[in-house]
Amino acid sequence: MTDAAPDTPALPVAARLPRRPMGVLDSYRAARCNILGIIPARALEMPVLSGRTGPQRWHMLMEPTAIRRVLLERVEEYPKSEATKSILRPAIGESLFVAEGDHWRWQRRAAAPAFAARNVDALTPVMTRAAEAAAGRIAALAGRRALNAVDEMVAATFDVIADVTLSERGAIDRAAVGAALDAYVDRAARVSVLDVIGAPGWLPRPGRAAAARDLEGMQAAMDAAIARRRGTGPGAVPDLMDLLLGARDPETGREMTDAELRENLLTFIVAGHETTALTLAWALYLCAFDQGVQARARNEAQSVLGLRAAGAADVPRLGYVRQVVEEALRLYPPGGFLSRTAQAEDRLSAAVIRPGDTVMIPVYGLHRHRKLWNDPDAFRPDRWADRAGIDRYQFLPFGDGPRICIGARFALQEAVVILATLLARFRFTAVSGRRPDPVMILTLRPEGGVWLEATPA
Repeated sequence: MTDAAPDTPALPVAARLPRRPMGVLDSYRAARCNILGIIPARALEMPVLSGRTGPQRWHMLMEPTAIRRVLLERVEEYPKSEATKSILRPAIGESLFVAEGDHWRWQRRAAAPAFAARNVDALTPVMTRAAEAAAGRIAALAGRRALNAVDEMVAATFDVIADVTLSERGAIDRAAVGAALDAYVDRAARVSVLDVIGAPGWLPRPGRAAAARDLEGMQAAMDAAIARRRGTGPGAVPDLMDLLLGARDPETGREMTDAELRENLLTFIVAGHETTALTLAWALYLCAFDQGVQARARNEAQSVLGLRAAGAADVPRLGYVRQVVEEALRLYPPGGFLSRTAQAEDRLSAAVIRPGDTVMIPVYGLHRHRKLWNDPDAFRPDRWADRAGIDRYQFLPFGDGPRICIGARFALQEAVVILATLLARFRFTAVSGRRPDPVMILTLRPEGGVWLEATPA
């Protein structure tokens, strides 16, 4: 990494990628601490990198054409890896995120209308209220003490997903649900040595079964909430539970059972709050890192909003704020690593694929690939002013193909609404000596927090 020019901001924080080959134990230790630590630095120069860890053959894809083949053209031959499923299945069952084949397809068809643009816009007032509440909490701290943007943004996005998923106050203990999910991820999401060597999913992973038992109370509470809603019917403004209770597979007419409803609602809670919170925390870190970008985004937000919170109608006019969000998603994608298991022989770029091989798409590395991006480690929101030169399969914060994240539109809208509201009201500066470290266990978190000082804009 070269020194920046005197008039150019230094580069934002980046993960330290290994520069030497690793064996089974080294790979296991690295993945337990930070999954990004198994991405070789040289992968950022190559279209594909292949190797073997113990008996397990693997391939890291960094070429958009090959990635398109895996995620779109031959998606059925590249299901999610058993390691991914074994981590998530105890929490969210055979829901959209985990299911494969026909069971995935009918759920996707049934749930898709709930995330149509009209429903996202109808639910945006929930985002606006959360943005206003977050601004109130930050205002109470402004000028008095530093804030951890991670904590503040998790609080904001959990309010959003809880209200959107289950608007009935008191139906479940929201704090308990959030704590149970966080505890499960912390205990169960770390890679097992059995995952590293490609052991079959039926072999027990120590710790995951015990962690799963801690979720039983949360799952029972969600079952009870579903039963009550079936009795009372939808509210005046349907929430996600209402929309899924009324969902039908347009091809077969099939409805979700209570167990399938619970699994998918918990999926949206798991996937829908922390990922957006992390995007916002990283975006605030980047804005504090580059005050010029922050000033430009603030000017746009203030010209559109004044001092009110953003709503659905404002989002199309907040183009630069969205570019900041997209650049944060490029540099620090919450889902920074995708893993698939090949079911058939294939060829991906220069790699010969055999059944059983692990095919990985290290999204964090793809987003910083030296042959795909200009100044790949630099924070440059202007690169998103014209999307025409960016291949769809070199930017994958939400995956792509038929299994692209069903909530991508919702997440982007939420991030723009909250970020614009906060930038219009506050100036954020970094706390000296408190640099976040990009660490991925299940999601890409800023270890150590994002510590900022906020002052009125």
